[in-house]
Amino acid sequence: MNKRGIPYVWGGTSDRGYDCSGLMLRAYEKAGIDLPRTAREQYGAFSRKISWNDLEPGDLVFFSNLGHVGMISKPGYMVHAPHSGDVVKEEKLSDWRRQAFVGAVRPDPKGVRQWEKQLEQRREPISANLTATL
Repeated sequence: MNKRGIPYVWGGTSDRGYDCSGLMLRAYEKAGIDLPRTAREQYGAFSRKISWNDLEPGDLVFFSNLGHVGMISKPGYMVHAPHSGDVVKEEKLSDWRRQAFVGAVRPDPKGVRQWEKQLEQRREPISANLTATL
Protein backbone atom coordinates (compact mmCIF):
# COMPACT_ATOMS: atom_id res chain seq x y z
CA MET A 1 0.00 0.00 0.00
CA ASN A 2 2.94 2.34 0.54
CA LYS A 3 3.66 2.18 -3.21
CA ARG A 4 0.42 4.01 -4.07
CA GLY A 5 1.11 7.04 -6.24
CA ILE A 6 4.22 5.59 -7.91
CA PRO A 7 3.84 5.78 -11.71
CA TYR A 8 3.09 2.81 -13.93
CA VAL A 9 6.15 1.87 -15.99
CA TRP A 10 5.98 -1.09 -18.37
CA GLY A 11 8.45 -3.70 -17.11
CA GLY A 12 9.00 -1.70 -13.91
CA THR A 13 9.99 -3.41 -10.69
CA SER A 14 11.22 -0.51 -8.55
CA ASP A 15 10.05 2.70 -6.91
CA ARG A 16 10.89 4.51 -10.16
CA GLY A 17 7.84 2.73 -11.58
CA TYR A 18 5.96 -0.56 -11.54
CA ASP A 19 3.91 -2.57 -13.95
CA CYS A 20 1.22 -4.83 -12.52
CA SER A 21 3.27 -8.00 -12.18
CA GLY A 22 6.39 -6.11 -11.07
CA LEU A 23 4.41 -4.63 -8.18
CA MET A 24 3.24 -8.13 -7.12
CA LEU A 25 6.77 -9.51 -7.52
CA ARG A 26 8.19 -6.92 -5.10
CA ALA A 27 5.29 -7.14 -2.63
CA TYR A 28 5.66 -10.89 -2.24
CA GLU A 29 9.44 -10.62 -2.19
CA LYS A 30 9.03 -8.53 0.99
CA ALA A 31 7.02 -11.45 2.42
CA GLY A 32 9.82 -13.90 1.55
CA ILE A 33 8.07 -15.44 -1.47
CA ASP A 34 9.72 -15.32 -4.89
CA LEU A 35 7.20 -15.03 -7.70
CA PRO A 36 7.81 -15.45 -11.43
CA ARG A 37 8.05 -12.17 -13.38
CA THR A 38 4.92 -11.99 -15.55
CA ALA A 39 1.22 -12.12 -14.66
CA ARG A 40 0.73 -15.27 -16.74
CA GLU A 41 3.63 -17.01 -14.98
CA GLN A 42 2.42 -15.82 -11.57
CA TYR A 43 -0.99 -17.37 -12.23
CA GLY A 44 0.57 -20.59 -13.49
CA ALA A 45 2.90 -20.91 -10.49
CA PHE A 46 0.07 -22.17 -8.26
CA SER A 47 -2.18 -25.14 -8.89
CA ARG A 48 -4.75 -24.08 -6.30
CA LYS A 49 -7.02 -21.41 -7.77
CA ILE A 50 -9.29 -19.14 -5.71
CA SER A 51 -12.81 -18.24 -6.83
CA TRP A 52 -14.19 -14.70 -6.94
CA ASN A 53 -16.41 -15.41 -3.91
CA ASP A 54 -13.49 -16.70 -1.79
CA LEU A 55 -11.04 -13.81 -2.28
CA GLU A 56 -9.04 -12.69 0.76
CA PRO A 57 -6.48 -9.93 1.35
CA GLY A 58 -3.16 -10.95 -0.20
CA ASP A 59 -4.70 -13.02 -3.00
CA LEU A 60 -3.48 -12.22 -6.49
CA VAL A 61 -6.35 -11.59 -8.90
CA PHE A 62 -5.96 -11.94 -12.66
CA PHE A 63 -7.92 -10.29 -15.44
CA SER A 64 -8.20 -9.94 -19.20
CA ASN A 65 -6.75 -13.23 -20.46
CA LEU A 66 -4.02 -13.10 -17.77
CA GLY A 67 -2.86 -9.71 -19.04
CA HIS A 68 -3.31 -7.95 -15.70
CA VAL A 69 -2.80 -8.77 -12.02
CA GLY A 70 -3.65 -7.02 -8.78
CA MET A 71 -3.69 -7.93 -5.09
CA ILE A 72 -6.74 -7.98 -2.83
CA SER A 73 -6.12 -5.27 -0.22
CA LYS A 74 -9.38 -5.60 1.71
CA PRO A 75 -12.76 -7.13 0.90
CA GLY A 76 -14.00 -5.71 -2.40
CA TYR A 77 -10.78 -3.80 -3.21
CA MET A 78 -7.47 -4.42 -4.91
CA VAL A 79 -4.17 -2.57 -5.23
CA HIS A 80 -2.54 -2.59 -8.66
CA ALA A 81 -0.52 -0.72 -11.25
CA PRO A 82 -3.24 -0.14 -13.89
CA HIS A 83 -1.64 1.09 -17.14
CA SER A 84 0.60 3.71 -18.75
CA GLY A 85 -0.29 7.22 -17.65
CA ASP A 86 -1.64 6.02 -14.30
CA VAL A 87 -0.18 5.28 -10.86
CA VAL A 88 -0.24 2.43 -8.35
CA LYS A 89 -3.57 2.69 -6.56
CA GLU A 90 -6.27 0.90 -4.67
CA GLU A 91 -9.60 0.53 -6.44
CA LYS A 92 -12.95 -1.03 -5.78
CA LEU A 93 -13.60 -4.27 -7.65
CA SER A 94 -16.22 -3.19 -10.18
CA ASP A 95 -18.70 -5.18 -12.23
CA TRP A 96 -16.35 -4.64 -15.18
CA ARG A 97 -13.51 -6.26 -13.22
CA ARG A 98 -15.79 -9.16 -12.33
CA GLN A 99 -16.51 -9.75 -16.02
CA ALA A 100 -12.79 -9.63 -16.91
CA PHE A 101 -11.82 -11.92 -13.98
CA VAL A 102 -9.83 -15.02 -15.01
CA GLY A 103 -8.96 -16.40 -11.60
CA ALA A 104 -6.96 -15.86 -8.44
CA VAL A 105 -4.20 -17.54 -6.45
CA ARG A 106 -3.06 -17.43 -2.84
CA PRO A 107 0.75 -17.48 -3.13
CA ASP A 108 2.81 -19.72 -0.91
CA PRO A 109 6.47 -20.78 -1.12
CA LYS A 110 5.60 -24.43 -1.86
CA GLY A 111 3.63 -23.49 -4.98
CA VAL A 112 6.45 -21.35 -6.34
CA ARG A 113 9.02 -24.10 -5.79
CA GLN A 114 6.84 -26.56 -7.72
CA TRP A 115 6.56 -24.03 -10.59
CA GLU A 116 10.34 -23.55 -10.68
CA LYS A 117 10.82 -27.32 -10.89
CA GLN A 118 8.43 -27.48 -13.87
CA LEU A 119 10.31 -24.68 -15.62
CA GLU A 120 13.65 -26.42 -15.07
CA GLN A 121 12.28 -29.62 -16.60
CA ARG A 122 11.09 -27.70 -19.66
CA ARG A 123 14.57 -26.19 -20.12
CA GLU A 124 16.39 -29.53 -20.06
CA PRO A 125 17.82 -30.41 -23.48
CA ILE A 126 16.03 -33.04 -25.51
CA SER A 127 17.98 -36.22 -25.99
CA ALA A 128 19.67 -36.55 -29.37
CA ASN A 129 18.79 -40.26 -29.35
CA LEU A 130 15.09 -39.71 -29.99
CA THR A 131 13.70 -41.41 -33.10
CA ALA A 132 10.55 -40.33 -34.88
CA THR A 133 8.10 -43.01 -35.98
CA LEU A 134 5.15 -42.87 -38.33
